[in-house]
Formats: sequence, structure tokens, C-alpha cells
Amino acid sequence: MSLSHKHQCREIITKAICGKGRKFSTVTHTVTPPNNPTSILGAWIINHQYEAVAAGDGIEVIGTYDVNIWYSYDKNSQTDVAKETVSYVERVPLSYLDPKHRASTVEVSAEATQEPSCVEASVSSNGTSVILRVEREYAVELIAETKVVVKVCSHHHGDYEDKEFDYVLGDEGDDYEDLDYEGLEDEL
Repeated sequence: MSLSHKHQCREIITKAICGKGRKFSTVTHTVTPPNNPTSILGAWIINHQYEAVAAGDGIEVIGTYDVNIWYSYDKNSQTDVAKETVSYVERVPLSYLDPKHRASTVEVSAEATQEPSCVEASVSSNGTSVILRVEREYAVELIAETKVVVKVCSHHHGDYEDKEFDYVLGDEGDDYEDLDYEGLEDEL
């Protein structure tokens, strides 16, 4: 590709961020403890682990975390902690994707911008389980080889350092004396 005899373009193959995405979600989990809960005393999430894989025009975040629920039972006379490991797959769509990236060189990354956290825990209507509402958020990137085009100057920058460039106009007013104003108005 060439713009003129003085300027040319080059294609460079480089690794770049070719796609980005972000997703916030709220999910619900149901945990059934060994005893029918009377009330929830606390709920928290620990041991979050995840990895990311490319999936079509998005990225899937695949992970696990442990849910711990401190609850009372037997009419608030006893307490216990229920533990359960939750597995999940969160599909994060890419809001931007370079269609010219090399698919065979794709690498993905994901960052939990908001670690999974329990925002609400309540006893189910039938009184046998605990319903948790969990919020989480991920930012993802798709990295791959792609082509970028750069303009190449045939001169080195040093060639211009000692040169002066003047923009020369004729005497003021000379350029406008020959204008035919009436002809311009007719054209409009």
C-alpha cells in the first residue's frame, strides 16, 4: 500500500488487546443445611478461584467459591455453619472485538473487579433451605496477534532539523482583487 512516492505504509504484526468486555451479575444460590434453619446469623463467601477461556465472541469465566452460612435451628436453640462449594460459568460478552485478529494466537485474561459477595441471605418459604443473592463482576480481555498499519516517512527526522519552512503569501489583498463576487453569488 502506498500513499505517494514520499509516504508509504507498512503492516506490522504485533500482539495487542483485540477485545474487551465487562459484566456485572447477580445470581441466586440455594443451600440446604442438614437442619431446618430458623434464622440466618451470617453468610460469607471464601476461597474464590477462577480461570477464563475464549468462547465465540465472548469469554467464559469458570470458577468456584465456598459459601458459608451461619444459622440457627431448633427454634433458635442451636447454631451451626453450613458449607457448600459452588461452581459457576459466567459468559462475558466482548463490547469490542477486532475481527482481524489471528484466532490461533488468542489468549484471554479475566479480573474479578468485584469478588463474589453475599448481599442477601434468607430462609426459603418452605423452611428447609437458605437462599443467597450473590453479586460479582468481571473485566476481561482478549489478546491476540493482529496487523497494524503505520505510515512510513522516507526521510529521517534528522533531515528536517536544520531546514526552515516558510509559508509565502503574496501581498495582502492581491489574492482577493481578482475575485468576481457577483459570479460567486450566482453560483450560490
